[in-house]
Amino acid sequence: MKTVFTILALASLMMLTSCQFSENVYINEDGSGTMNFSMDASEMMGMMAQMGGDDSSNGMDKAMDSTIVFKDIMEDYKDSIAAMPIEDRKNLEALEDFRMRVTMDPEKETMFFNLETDFNDANELQDMFKAMNNLSNLKGNDAAPVNSPSSPFSGMDNNGATSVNYAYDGTVFKRIAKIEDKEKHLQSLDSLGESAMMFGGSKYKINYHFPRAVKSFSKEGAMYSEDRKTVTYEVGFMDMLKDPELLNFEVVLENK
Repeated sequence: MKTVFTILALASLMMLTSCQFSENVYINEDGSGTMNFSMDASEMMGMMAQMGGDDSSNGMDKAMDSTIVFKDIMEDYKDSIAAMPIEDRKNLEALEDFRMRVTMDPEKETMFFNLETDFNDANELQDMFKAMNNLSNLKGNDAAPVNSPSSPFSGMDNNGATSVNYAYDGTVFKRIAKIEDKEKHLQSLDSLGESAMMFGGSKYKINYHFPRAVKSFSKEGAMYSEDRKTVTYEVGFMDMLKDPELLNFEVVLENK
């Protein structure tokens, strides 16, 4: 269990650094698919290499490729989990249907994080920000809290500040984000403090993969794959945090 929390702590550390974020959705013809949230923290690895610090104390001096299947963790460590503080247990239970992978190579100065889940119906797609909140709020048994007020995911959804919903009827797909509580949303942004400057150069990219070619996408500046089944759109990460509706869009697919 300690190893699991070490990996969780490493993933949370990545949330506190300048990263490139991606929201990746793969939708099958029957509406099922996979949703994946990824962070590229390679820039942080490059900065640490230039600084020449000792990474042995935080486990960042060795290559890593670790995957956590939260459903397996819930079963394998059910007795330990039952003894956890109730908030920690709730945060972990909320991640039961997720898988997390962390890969790191100090020599190549690369670090990647992926959190993903499968879905049976695209209308029931889960808001990844809620999952990231649950992840960032986890604590180790003897460790300091993983979450930090400077985390961009801290409080973004669990406090009801914002919401993200999805709708799909087989031809039209919609992503709908909105601010539910303006006061709480401002508090969440204020909690970033000086770290907001660090995320100023970060981007948030959406990559949506559909079973048929995209006929139209409601935002200008999108890019398409050669077969037009994949659409990519990018905004500034801090811009998206300040105005979640920047990533509201509608996709119309070609007829079957």
